[in-house]
Amino acid sequence: MDAYGHVNNARFLTLYEEARVAMMFVDARVQGRPLFTAGVVIARQEVDYLRPVTYDTKAAAAAPATVRITLWPEDVRQASFAVRYEMHDGDTLVSRARSVLVAYDVAAERPRRLTDDELLFLHRSAADGAAGTAAPGVPAEVPAGGE
Repeated sequence: MDAYGHVNNARFLTLYEEARVAMMFVDARVQGRPLFTAGVVIARQEVDYLRPVTYDTKAAAAAPATVRITLWPEDVRQASFAVRYEMHDGDTLVSRARSVLVAYDVAAERPRRLTDDELLFLHRSAADGAAGTAAPGVPAEVPAGGE
C-alpha cells in the first residue's frame, strides 16, 4: 500500500507474475505437461495503470482484498513470446500489461528455443485468449494487498 491507501504500483507486477506463474507452471502441470522447466526470463514489461486499487486494512482483516486477472500469450515465436494481462477490481478495469519472455537455458546461461510442447501449450492458450477466455486453471482472483 502506498501513502494514499492504494495498492503500490510494484505490487501490480507481483500480481501479474503470480497469474503468469499459475498459467505457465501450475496449469501446465495440471495438463500433465511440466513445461518451462529449462527456464524462461522476462525481457520487457509494460504496465498501464488505469485506475487506483484501494486497500482497506479494516476490511482486509475480515476478508482479503482480491483482484481478477485475465491473461493470454500472444506473439509466440520460436524462442520468445508475450503475455498480455488485464486486471479488474470488481467490474472495473484497473490495469493492462504486457510482458515479453525469452526461453532461457538456466544451466548454460543463454537463450534457447521453446520446445514443441511449450509452443503447443502457448498456441492453445493464445487461442483461448483470442476467444475471450482465460487459460484453464489460471486463478480468477489473486490477493491485492501486501503480506
